[in-house]
Amino acid sequence: MAEELEHVKCLIIGSGPAGYTAAIYAARADLKPVMITGMQMGGQLTSTTDVENFPGYPGGVMGPEMMEDFRKQAERFGTDIRFGYVSSVDFSGPVHKVVVDENKTILADTVIVSTGASAKWLGLPSEEKYNGFGVSACAVCDGFFFKNQEVVIVGAGDTAAEEATYLAKLCTKVTMLVRRDEFRASKAMVHRVLNTPNIEILYNTETKEIIGNGQTVTAVKVYNNLTKEEQEIPATGFFVAIGHKPNTDIFKDWLKMDEVGYIITHPDSTATDIEGVFVCGDAQDKIYRQAVTAAGTGCMAALEAERYLAAKEYQE
Repeated sequence: MAEELEHVKCLIIGSGPAGYTAAIYAARADLKPVMITGMQMGGQLTSTTDVENFPGYPGGVMGPEMMEDFRKQAERFGTDIRFGYVSSVDFSGPVHKVVVDENKTILADTVIVSTGASAKWLGLPSEEKYNGFGVSACAVCDGFFFKNQEVVIVGAGDTAAEEATYLAKLCTKVTMLVRRDEFRASKAMVHRVLNTPNIEILYNTETKEIIGNGQTVTAVKVYNNLTKEEQEIPATGFFVAIGHKPNTDIFKDWLKMDEVGYIITHPDSTATDIEGVFVCGDAQDKIYRQAVTAAGTGCMAALEAERYLAAKEYQE
């Protein structure tokens, strides 16, 4: 006899601020949510040290500790949190099929996708070594810690330009490394960077190594890919702004996405074109990418899932 498949009202794919907030709201609405955490339980914030811009933590909080608080709150209301990853989905029927760890199929009336995005890194061992200790992929999150200091930022697109001008308000000097001989950013953003006096742009320049004292960043070794000359730039912070990749590959056959892979939702909503599938957090947000905005969309997704199920029940 075939094994009976588990059937749940609400399945949340991915943890982090969006997933945990969706879980808190869904559990309080008695949707008995099941969460599949993904391999990085707690998401990007678990690799962040100090979080000082999330409301309710006046003294700041460590990223992993904050995610632990979120998890406990979701569990307190009855969320069934399971460590694992979703290997494939089938959204073709009225009930959604989700395969976990390549061997267990769960049927779900509603699915909330909160798989987040991952920052793209240069791939240097020294970058990994000092990640969280001077190396960051989010100027808005971490720029404050480098007030009145000298920093380096790498990138040539709109995000890099925006983050460089943001850092320039806080730091005494921002050195911007652009790999080619021009920006990829829009004219308006380039104009803003060029008109900020404490930003120095080094074109045709790549990062060779991040230098530190074992605890924090002290300088960045760069080389010019035209002249092949190397130089060391004194800096206490190194920001990587070469883009993010949303963790959405498993949904590409089912959900509408932009060219990068961010899932497209209906305006003013977390709903997708597939009935009963909602997306929150960085899997759909390429603009703000903050913990607090992710949490807000997690709340929206759970409320929308609840309304969807209530309407469905009423029709039946």
